[in-house]
Amino acid sequence: MADSPKKPNSAQIASPSFRLAALDPDFLLGESTRGVRFLLEYEKAEQILKARRIISTIVVFGGARVLESGGPETHARWYAEARAFGRIASERGGACAVEADHCNVIATGGGPGCMEAANRGAQDAGAPSIGFNILLPHEQEPNAYSTPELTFNFHYFAMRKMHFAMRANALVVFPGGFGTLDEMFEILTLRQTRKAPMVPVVLFDEGYWRSVINFDKLVEHGAIDAADLTLFRFADTAETAWEALLEQGLGKAHDDSAPDVVQKDI
Repeated sequence: MADSPKKPNSAQIASPSFRLAALDPDFLLGESTRGVRFLLEYEKAEQILKARRIISTIVVFGGARVLESGGPETHARWYAEARAFGRIASERGGACAVEADHCNVIATGGGPGCMEAANRGAQDAGAPSIGFNILLPHEQEPNAYSTPELTFNFHYFAMRKMHFAMRANALVVFPGGFGTLDEMFEILTLRQTRKAPMVPVVLFDEGYWRSVINFDKLVEHGAIDAADLTLFRFADTAETAWEALLEQGLGKAHDDSAPDVVQKDI
């Protein structure tokens, strides 16, 4: 009896179930694998930062709408000072190290405005800098000044915030809007609740911040303790911002004497 012709198996090969799980976008982007995607977003950035010997950062937040020129007069000043701060912090903080661990590396949200300015200042100093970008409905493009090999893109705000906090030795907040406020209060809350090391925090342009947030009223209404106002300082120039970080104890790496629970909860 003659052998019957081989039955085609193209339908089996084309079936989504036959795809390798690691190469199946429908599976990887499904609801059931959200936890896997969290892990991937954590681990990819973690491995790259370790390979590049980035052991600590100075996080710079600030408005994406701040213009270097052509906008309000305050914008040009904020941009110039953010750029100057990026340079000063990189030159003096240890980011420019050659064939050694990089300390106090500038880390921003990777976008335009004050973020671009801080990354640009680091580039002026010949130092690496990080851009933690986020995928938005109106897609944000990375600025041209973060180190290409340290320019990341996140889907989850939560994982992006975690990477901001994990290596942060300090936080400098330039004027900005909802996103800047969100990120600033995230770090201040971690400090207030001692879920993160007591890193120095500086708010740039005291006039701006006091005009948009009445910190004293928060104390007056019992929403925060008066002592919580010592969690941050103000500065009005790049130089005084750097000095304020030093006065608050800016170091080269995290304080390993902090309780283990603090480190685990970040």
